Amino acid sequence: MTDPSSELPELGEVERDARALSLGVSASELHGGLCGWLAGGGGLKPDWLGAVLADPAAPVPADGSALQQLAAATASQLADRSFGFDLLLPGGETSLATRSGALFEWCNGFVGAFGLALGAQASLSEEGQEALADLARLARAQAQEEGDDSDEEALVEIEEFVRVAALLLHGDCVLASQHRQRLN
Repeated sequence: MTDPSSELPELGEVERDARALSLGVSASELHGGLCGWLAGGGGLKPDWLGAVLADPAAPVPADGSALQQLAAATASQLADRSFGFDLLLPGGETSLATRSGALFEWCNGFVGAFGLALGAQASLSEEGQEALADLARLARAQAQEEGDDSDEEALVEIEEFVRVAALLLHGDCVLASQHRQRLN
């Protein structure tokens, strides 16, 4: 049974809250940034939004808001050892261009906030370095307007790669550090 606190809010709810706060990022890019911040070792404090967006003037999300639910669920999912981690992306009912564009925005948010959280002390495994380089390439990609079944399948595979890459980087930066602390 899934812990309700680890369920991501609906994409539309996050979009609504982001617009209400005039954040200027999509829900997918915001979630990618939050994941990158947490994977890089950034903490989940009340002012997490300002840290993720590199904007100290960013508002603090209201208690009980979709943004607070997003933060709590994301932190819970990343810490879950059963790999129950999801990306906040549009569903299959939307166009390939919309879904791939949102995935590339997610990667852009992840890479930027990951770098902010990690800083200059990057100590990544070889696999982590490769995963981060691949995410950076995806962050620069452009959505295509049309596609066929093979493009749909490729997008599913890329989404799974991104999900695993985020978990790998979280493992390198956060879980490995926690493990070392327990050993000392």
